[in-house]
Amino acid sequence: MLAAAAPTNETASLQIEIIALRSQKGVIQLCLTREPRAFPDCSKDPASLRRTLPASNPRIRFTGLAPGIYAIAVIHDANDNARLDTMMGIPREGFGFSRNPAIGFGPPSFAAARFELGASAGMQQIRMRYLL
Repeated sequence: MLAAAAPTNETASLQIEIIALRSQKGVIQLCLTREPRAFPDCSKDPASLRRTLPASNPRIRFTGLAPGIYAIAVIHDANDNARLDTMMGIPREGFGFSRNPAIGFGPPSFAAARFELGASAGMQQIRMRYLL
């Protein structure tokens, strides 16, 4: 008879660094989720982690995360109005995603931005993009 695998209490940490900011004005809005249907804004994932960082210090470390598949979306809210400003549907502020996927029309899929966080420390460096 095979014994059932013991539940694991392993946790991981994740260091996130935002690079290529156009300015240090405003804030960075960050969303970390494990739910594909909640990506990229996390609104449909009550377990998502959302943070606001000063654009002057765009780094954060999460600890106590369960190992697994995650995706990150960020915006550079330069005017600090708590939303991504657009003009005719085109973002006027910066944005970025984990794994820095190619950008087409609209945000990338969860699959394009997903990464695996193991049972140790992970790192994601996200490059900001500006279209206007």
